[in-house]
Amino acid sequence: MTIATHPDDCDVSPLAAINARIARAAVRAGRDPCDVTLVAISKTKPAETIAPLIAQGQRVFGENRVQEAQAKWPALIAARPDLRLHLVGQLQSNKAEDAVRLFDAIHSLDRPSLLVALARAIDRTGRRVPLFVQVNIGEEAQKGGCAIAEVPALLAQARAADLPVAGLMCVPPAGIEAAPFFALLGKIAADNGLSGLSMGMSDDFETAVMLGATHVRVGSALFGARDG
Repeated sequence: MTIATHPDDCDVSPLAAINARIARAAVRAGRDPCDVTLVAISKTKPAETIAPLIAQGQRVFGENRVQEAQAKWPALIAARPDLRLHLVGQLQSNKAEDAVRLFDAIHSLDRPSLLVALARAIDRTGRRVPLFVQVNIGEEAQKGGCAIAEVPALLAQARAADLPVAGLMCVPPAGIEAAPFFALLGKIAADNGLSGLSMGMSDDFETAVMLGATHVRVGSALFGARDG
């Protein structure tokens, strides 16, 4: 289901090309492109590499480590208070308060102990940061995420704690067609009354958009290969 790159995309910046591809995929799916948020994954990238995207108008960025984000983002946010920062990597419970203070969304709620830590952090800081429950959609032993069968219980616990759950997140298995996994995540979300879907990365974000993604997490297609 991946959509071919449009010839005109070769004449514009990577950011403009990605936004155009998101828009085309959304239109093909009968969706409003404005309903899809591009999260530019800037993990391992220094501030001087991020700055050009900010200058081009990108406002939502993703990091996967709290400590790395703390080192480079406060100065960038001070210069551009309209920037929004999302945590897309696994989160240790002892970093929950630091994450709630810095990030504007967290895509990696995956277990009851982290839920408790986030609830405490939200109470202490007063910041009701939207949370995505990360689902181990491919049931892969080496990957993080809540088991599919345990999603309803984790969501019930989150709702009982009055946490701001925005939706579900997944990283499908590598090397195989992602569409069935995106469709399954959408079904699980719908079955549990959620509309937010954080899914799709550089190689498959168009497929994700066509299957309902509200947030796509694109790194290498914007920045090139990771630095570490």
